[in-house]
Amino acid sequence: MDVLRAASAIGPLPCILTTATRNKTQFPKSIFHNLNLKLPALTRNGSKSRLFMTLSSTPSSTMESIEPPMPELEADGREKERFDWYSQWYPVMPVCDLDKRVPHGKKVLGLDLVVWWDKNENEWKVFDDTCPHRLAPLSEGRIDQWGRLQCVYHGWCFNGNGDCKIIPQAPLDGPPVHTFKKACVAVYPSVVQHDIVWVWPNADPQYKDIITKKKPPYIPELDDPSFSRPMGNRDLPFGYEFLIENLMDFAHLPYAHYGIIRTPIPKVKVDREGGRPLDMKVKKLDINGFVEQEWGNSNFIAPCIIHTFADAEVDEENHRLMLIFMCVPVSPGNSRLIWIFPRKFGVWIDQIVPRWMFHIGVNLVLDSDLYLLHVEERKIMEIGATNWQKACFLPTKSDAMVVGFRRWFNKYAGSEIDWKGKYSGALPPSPPREQLMDRYWSHVVNCKSCNSAYKGLKALEVMLQIMSVILIGIIVVTKQKMMSMVAKTTMVSMAIICFAASKWLAHFIYKNFHYHGYNHAFH
Repeated sequence: MDVLRAASAIGPLPCILTTATRNKTQFPKSIFHNLNLKLPALTRNGSKSRLFMTLSSTPSSTMESIEPPMPELEADGREKERFDWYSQWYPVMPVCDLDKRVPHGKKVLGLDLVVWWDKNENEWKVFDDTCPHRLAPLSEGRIDQWGRLQCVYHGWCFNGNGDCKIIPQAPLDGPPVHTFKKACVAVYPSVVQHDIVWVWPNADPQYKDIITKKKPPYIPELDDPSFSRPMGNRDLPFGYEFLIENLMDFAHLPYAHYGIIRTPIPKVKVDREGGRPLDMKVKKLDINGFVEQEWGNSNFIAPCIIHTFADAEVDEENHRLMLIFMCVPVSPGNSRLIWIFPRKFGVWIDQIVPRWMFHIGVNLVLDSDLYLLHVEERKIMEIGATNWQKACFLPTKSDAMVVGFRRWFNKYAGSEIDWKGKYSGALPPSPPREQLMDRYWSHVVNCKSCNSAYKGLKALEVMLQIMSVILIGIIVVTKQKMMSMVAKTTMVSMAIICFAASKWLAHFIYKNFHYHGYNHAFH
């Protein structure tokens, strides 16, 4: 039980976001009180920052925050840069959640991808998820005994370079049609960094060796063996930009996640939840992202990474932890979150407590504002993304990072993701709430730990039901004189306990692996 208590204390790690402030307000001590979370070095290829500005979400600045570029921002006289969505590295999935025995279908930036393990080259490959024969999805295929990716529709096989190695329907003594260029599959450049598979979303041969020229953003702590690196992933039913905004918005934590995430208690409480002003400013905004270094330490590394550090003024034990969120644009109205919570304390916990126990807490955090963001996106899309600043009223500094992201999104991306004309811009229809917030298809099937736990718990549920039936059956078929009243009472009690336990377990499985209805009115 002590281990479980420790796990729950670490649990939904976003609680640490509000543990560090740069004012002198004193808060009660918590387990995260004496943490020294210094700003680590970040490296990224690309042009150096040319714009240096401060965004402060005050009434005067916020309302103008994402208007067309202001004169002072173009002081260098050069043309405004345009963010190229297809010249970036994107995280696809954590390696720990990929099975080497099967191909995995994933979508990134509207592209249908298949991720599979090439045992001949001993590395993960990312292909276009389309067989050139009849366009069947290769992710529904298999990896054959020679380590090739096989399309199960007609048996075409492909090696790690995308070359077709066999067309079973082609005569052996006929022309080698499998060598034709049209028989090949498009291969996307990919690399494993920080135990995550990354993809470059352009299969043009000129980018085959792009990794030698431009690498994914590098975070040194993720390669530091003294840090634990618990991670997970979940597909979410709202767009990339709304996921980014939400993870940058610290002010919503005491309200949307009340009772789930612990937040510091201010000296003067204006309400039950304990909301308070946050003095936030965004600096160094350019095409590569921006930095917030007033209230805490947060970096937006465009287009995917939010890197947040809590900074404790007292450093007694060199405790360090951070939150790393990787936000992947999937399609209009859909995104994928990969989270990593590196920490330098309690590392032993991850070696004892399975990941799925932590994921229950993280999923509860995600569920508690999932519906809000889904609805918010639809309302903003109705008025148009470029009219965001006219529809929303952001009069406080607490919204500085949200304003900063919208300015970046407007200035460098024109307030839209480049889907290459694949989508009309319309959002998919809203499903029923239970389907919208379903955890099984959005997380469990994509998480090795949760999937294994789900199967194991379901098997235990069935075993308890069978045991209950067997015990009752024994009582029924046994003659009255052959079994004492004590034995009969014991077996009946055990049958009832097994049946009750199976019912409780069924409820636990449904609530934590399928649907957890969250009603803010009762929290």
